Amino acid sequence: MNLSHLLAARADAGRPVRVLLIGAGKFGSMFLSQVPHTRGIEVAAIADLRPDGARAACRAVGWDEALIAATRFTDDAGAELRRDDIDVVIEATGNPPAGIAHARAAFAAGKPVVMVNVEADALAGPLLAAEADAAGVTYSLAYGDQPALVAEMVDWARACGFSVVAAGKGTKYLPLYHGVTPDTVWQHYGLTAEQAREGGMNPQMFNSFLDGTKSAIEMAAIANATGLAVPSSGLHFPACGVDDLPHLLRPRAAGGVLERAGMVEVVSSLERDGRPVFRDLRWGVYAVFEAPNDYAAACFAQYGLKTDASGRYAAMYKPYHLIGLELNVSVLSVALRGEPTGRPRGFAGDVVALAKRDLAAGEVLDGEG
Repeated sequence: MNLSHLLAARADAGRPVRVLLIGAGKFGSMFLSQVPHTRGIEVAAIADLRPDGARAACRAVGWDEALIAATRFTDDAGAELRRDDIDVVIEATGNPPAGIAHARAAFAAGKPVVMVNVEADALAGPLLAAEADAAGVTYSLAYGDQPALVAEMVDWARACGFSVVAAGKGTKYLPLYHGVTPDTVWQHYGLTAEQAREGGMNPQMFNSFLDGTKSAIEMAAIANATGLAVPSSGLHFPACGVDDLPHLLRPRAAGGVLERAGMVEVVSSLERDGRPVFRDLRWGVYAVFEAPNDYAAACFAQYGLKTDASGRYAAMYKPYHLIGLELNVSVLSVALRGEPTGRPRGFAGDVVALAKRDLAAGEVLDGEG
């Protein structure tokens, strides 16, 4: 809760936090939109496979020509990682092999990494965190994305002495979405293909948000960062609004849907018949926790906390997440405190892919969604 003051001191001392951004897609662009309004943060360089596209992204989010001229644009991330004037590296390519390679190169150069690339983190996050430790630098999840926000809520609950029963996020989900493809995805968002193209929306990426792929990847990252378990038969996506979180997301033995306490789960904003859930959590994150004693349970009631019927299980939630608009929190925490906004501690969950159609011999899976 002191990051803005620490940053102001750096700015006053003429020592801005200098950032290398690798990947100027949607998440990276949202971060870039905040840079002109955050005194003390400078983007020294942006590495992207399409440097001209990165320049265009900067213009689109409101950068003036002077700021663009002061920033290096390149397609060679390796050269920028070797610079001495970089305080923090943001890896935002969304490509797991590239993300892992960039992170390892950053560690070798003595630079901390904020890993926006949750696919890379789910694949190798615990190994990357251990490698960062050995190099004496920080490896962090990206604040603004759900895994870091959930990790923060879990840390808050545990620091307060509560046992975390469940944690995760909300999304729009129906079982039929498992079969949706990038060719059919836009009808489920209420968009035409032309509208999606005009908005710069990637059908493969947005399909991964819908078909459960992204949810599985993010829950694996959360499990690895918090030590919470994953459901033995996969995510169930129960339909649940914010008022029902403590009632539904408690162990089956207590009347809920969890196989046991201490698990990750995603809640759906749609009932199975397609009706919207009342007070849904489609864009948010949550944590359900248990009162350690009768006194704490009584305090839950006295201060208006939503609980289950027993009064012992309660929930806190954040209704929205702002993606790259919040990423400064990670950048500043890493640069000014040497502290991650969530980091993997070990392998607790993994993701398994299931083909939606028969695959031909030699066919390559090119990514999520």
